[in-house]
Amino acid sequence: MIKHIREKYNENFTEAAYEAFLKDANTEFNKVITFRLAETPVFFDKAFKEKLKNAGEEIIDFLVQNDIKAITKDAIPKELIVPHEDEHSTFLALDFAVCLNNEGALHPQLIELQGFPSLYAFQQYIGGKYKEHFYHPEGFSEFFNGIKKDEYVKRYKDIILNGHDPKHVILLEIEPMQQNTAIDFIVNESLTGVKPLCITEVFIESRKLYYLNKGTKTQILRIYNRVIFDELLRRTDLKLNFHLTEDVEVEWAGHPNWFFRISKYLMPFIHSQYVPECTFVSDLKAIPEDLENYVLKPLFSFSGAGVKFNVERDDILSIPKSEQSNFMLQRKVKYEPILQAPDGMVKVEVRLLYLWGKKNPRPELVVNLGRLSKGDMIGVKYNKDKKW
Repeated sequence: MIKHIREKYNENFTEAAYEAFLKDANTEFNKVITFRLAETPVFFDKAFKEKLKNAGEEIIDFLVQNDIKAITKDAIPKELIVPHEDEHSTFLALDFAVCLNNEGALHPQLIELQGFPSLYAFQQYIGGKYKEHFYHPEGFSEFFNGIKKDEYVKRYKDIILNGHDPKHVILLEIEPMQQNTAIDFIVNESLTGVKPLCITEVFIESRKLYYLNKGTKTQILRIYNRVIFDELLRRTDLKLNFHLTEDVEVEWAGHPNWFFRISKYLMPFIHSQYVPECTFVSDLKAIPEDLENYVLKPLFSFSGAGVKFNVERDDILSIPKSEQSNFMLQRKVKYEPILQAPDGMVKVEVRLLYLWGKKNPRPELVVNLGRLSKGDMIGVKYNKDKKW
């Protein structure tokens, strides 16, 4: 880390400033943010930034140079295949743990990859709030490749709308205002004019989709998809007039199939210094003796659900043979506590967020998201009641 910047930030930090920051973030859109916001951004030097970018490009090389659709033909459950898949994902999120290599230098390790949108709208918003309320050194940005906020918003808006009138584009979710990420949907609407809509509000007529826009039947031409099948399958109480797997005339900003294709499913296929050793349980020749050095992950869970951090032999043996290809044994990554907080050291994960335009040969790195942890796992639900 950059010692003098961290020291200056911490010296200038006050609880009063943090409370003002929270009040501002929670009131501007009249929506209380339900996940915890860190007291600090993370400041990385150019060397680690370049290493992060190189790690991302190495993963992307794999995505664009291999027949991903052939490799991932078994990744999508047959009953969940959505018609009219596009050539590549619209969104790409790469999660890297910040570790140390054998030389003691900061080194990124891939934890997860997603062909699914993350907090693209919220992240540009909250980055600005940190700059408004806290010490912000010159030359640091949440954006990449010289992109400024206005340019980022334009690129993001173009991806979401694809030239359509916003009233014909929807953000599709399950009870969007009840989701932890509701603030992202609200900021998205402020940027693009696209309304968040519950899947129960969509109906189908002659292969066309509609919703009621202030009482007026309005055709949906494009869907910014935030529905996760995991949750949808659990919600048997929902009364649906449209199922994601139906053959309808609509464009997708983030086709649902890519949620499965670009996921943990790909990690055993990617061989890189930035990717920890990963093996499908179905491919294990023997259960490793040193299971304390591994994590057991279900391939298609979201937000860390179902991950076994302290693995035992019975956890593996109890997986039915028919399900073994849906679980992955991954060598543990040692997050290095690198961020100096007032009450100790903190682990860091960086999510690189890319936009992949329809005509672009590669996704473009545009913004990032930092995640901090004092617990065993990264994520707000594993760090409740912890500061910094």
